[in-house]
Amino acid sequence: MDNNVNVLTLKDENGKETEFEVLTKLDIENKEYVIVVPKDEDVDEAIALRIDSSDSGEELLLPVDDDKEFAMVSEAYELLFQENN
Repeated sequence: MDNNVNVLTLKDENGKETEFEVLTKLDIENKEYVIVVPKDEDVDEAIALRIDSSDSGEELLLPVDDDKEFAMVSEAYELLFQENN
């Protein structure tokens, strides 16, 4: 995924499109992640998505469901946030 992407438009399982603002992209243990929040909505929590590739080479954004993986991504994001403040 291009590092200059600021907004993503994602479809949910019902086909509804929602725009998300990309807060940051993280490279952790040879995997890529993006941290996003719904654009134009006041929310307190960000969403972590893993960037995977389909068999056809298309990029897929998948939610981080595994607790250990989520903790790893959350920790990396928190460290980055602390460094930038």
